[in-house]
Amino acid sequence: MQITENTVVSMHYTLTDEQGQELDSSVGQEPLVFLSGAQNIIDGLDKALQGKVAGDKLAVSVAPEDGYGAVHQELIQKVPTENFQGVDEIQVGMQFMAQTPGGQQPVTVIAVEDDGIMLDGNHPLAGKTLNFDVEIIDVRAALAEELEHGHVHGAGGHHH
Repeated sequence: MQITENTVVSMHYTLTDEQGQELDSSVGQEPLVFLSGAQNIIDGLDKALQGKVAGDKLAVSVAPEDGYGAVHQELIQKVPTENFQGVDEIQVGMQFMAQTPGGQQPVTVIAVEDDGIMLDGNHPLAGKTLNFDVEIIDVRAALAEELEHGHVHGAGGHHH
């Protein structure tokens, strides 16, 4: 069976950045299982997998606009150190949840300065070209309940 929208895909992947540094991998673990076309994975990767079958191995390069988007400078800002009452030591790389007009948003500390803390509300992979080495393990038709819920159920998927 070929990967098309509304099929359940099981795959192994290794994700590297533009410098070849490994960022994530499912190799040696359970495969990633997702419902194609349901925005369970980034759009650029989902599109590149269309038409593939179990056993296929491929390399996919995903540009930022098809991955986690461009870096939005307005999501990078300095906040007063006093906003971190109760946190003993703030270090670069720490993540916090910030209250925004649109609700809670994860932010990452990118600098600790004398006059405040620089936070970045962009996804950590925003602005980056993502390189995936993929091996398709299995492709099957989605169950009606999976289509209704927009995600995979059962082994490797979501359990209710």
